[in-house]
Amino acid sequence: MTPSRRFLFLQGPHGPFFQHLGRLLTAAGCDTKRVGFNAGDAAFWFDRASYLPFDAPLADWPAACAGIMDREGITDLVLYGDTRPVHAEAIRLARIRGLRVHVFEEGYLRPWWVSYERGGANGNSRLMEIAVPEMQAAIAPLDPDLPDAPARWGDMRHHVFYGMLYHGAILANPYRYRAYRSHRQIGVGREFRLHLARLLTMPWASIERRVATRRVTRGGFPYHLGLLQLAHDASFRAHSPFASMTEFLETVVEGFARGAPAHHHLVLKAHPLEDDRAPVRDTIRVLTARHGLTGRVHYLRGGKLAGLLNEARSAVTVNSTAAQQALWRGLPVLALGRSVYDKPEFLSRQSVADFFADPHRPDSRAYRAYRRYLLETSQIAGGFYSARGRRQLLRQVVDMMLSDLDPYDELATGRPAPRQNLKLVSG
Repeated sequence: MTPSRRFLFLQGPHGPFFQHLGRLLTAAGCDTKRVGFNAGDAAFWFDRASYLPFDAPLADWPAACAGIMDREGITDLVLYGDTRPVHAEAIRLARIRGLRVHVFEEGYLRPWWVSYERGGANGNSRLMEIAVPEMQAAIAPLDPDLPDAPARWGDMRHHVFYGMLYHGAILANPYRYRAYRSHRQIGVGREFRLHLARLLTMPWASIERRVATRRVTRGGFPYHLGLLQLAHDASFRAHSPFASMTEFLETVVEGFARGAPAHHHLVLKAHPLEDDRAPVRDTIRVLTARHGLTGRVHYLRGGKLAGLLNEARSAVTVNSTAAQQALWRGLPVLALGRSVYDKPEFLSRQSVADFFADPHRPDSRAYRAYRRYLLETSQIAGGFYSARGRRQLLRQVVDMMLSDLDPYDELATGRPAPRQNLKLVSG
C-alpha cells in the first residue's frame, strides 16, 4: 500500500534527532526521504535506502529539489530553520505545490523547549500576526498551571559535541560533496576547530565566567543586561537591522553612555555557544574606552541567566529568545530586531538612550498569557541534543506532525497540543 504521507527531510540540528524522528514517522506508516548536502548530513542518517545525496552546485538545487518533490510524491517538508538558502528555496517550491512545511527551531522559551511550527519560524512565524487578545481568548478555557523554565541551558555540552562531530565528518570526507558550501561565512575546517576548542576549554571558561559573574552580583551597583547573540545565527542575520554584532554593540554602548545614570553599569552577556569567531571581547573593550565607561561595562561569556536577571534593571537585545526570561520576570525589555515576542503590550518602544534612562515596564499579565499560549501550541518540552531531551520531544512531536492542523489552529479548535506531566531536567 502506498503511504498517504511522504516526508522529505532536509538539514536538521546536529546529531541524530532527525534520524530518530524519521524512524517514528516510518513506524506510523509514512514514507521518509532525506536529502544530504555533505558528509555530516550523511553521518546522521543511517538508512542508506532513503538517503538522497545532493552533490551538485547550489545553482542546481531548485531544479533538483522540485524533481525530488514531484518524483517522490512528497506531501511534507521537514527542516531545521527556514532561512538558509537551500531551505528557503525548498519552502518556496513546497508552497507552490501545497505541501505541509514543518519547521523546527530552538525553543522560543528556552532553555528546555523546542519550537515546532508550520510554514516558518522566528520573523516568518505565524506568531508575528497573532495579537495578544486573540491569544488570551484561545487560552481562556485552559488550565493556567504551566511549568517555569529552569535556569539551565539543558544540553549545551551535547550541542557542542555534535557540532564537532558533524563538521569533523565533513572534513573526513571532503571529496564526496565537492560542490558543498556552508551557509555560514567561515569554512568547515574552522567550524570544526571552533567546536573542538569550545569543548576542550569549557572547564577554564566556566571558572572565568564564575569570577566575572561574581564581580557583577557582588558589586552592589544597579545594572542593565545586554543579551548578545551569535553573529552567524539565522534569526540575527535574517530579522535584524544590524549587519554584525559590532553594530549592535555600538548602538547599545553609545545609548547607555548617553542615557544611563552615572552610577549604573552595563553587563553584556554572551550567548552560551559563543566561540569567539566574532571579535566581541575586543569590540567591547574599544567601545568602553571610547565612551568613557571604564569600570562600568562588564562582559560575561555565557553562564546562567536567571541569577543575573533576578537583580537586573532591564534587558536589551536584537531578538534573542533569552529576552523572554526577562519578560517573565516583569523586566523592561528593548528588542531592536523582529521577534515572535514583538508585541506592544510588553516591549518598550523607546530609543536606546531613553530606555536606559527610564525603561518602561511590560504588561506582565499580557506576557503571561502569551507564554501560556506558546506552551499550549508550538513549544514542546525536550531538546535536540541530549538523549533524554530527544526522548521527551519525540513522545509528543510525531502526533503533532501527523495532525492536519498546525499547533495554532489546533488550539483555535479547542484542542491544545499534547502535553506530558513535564519533568524539566537535563542530561
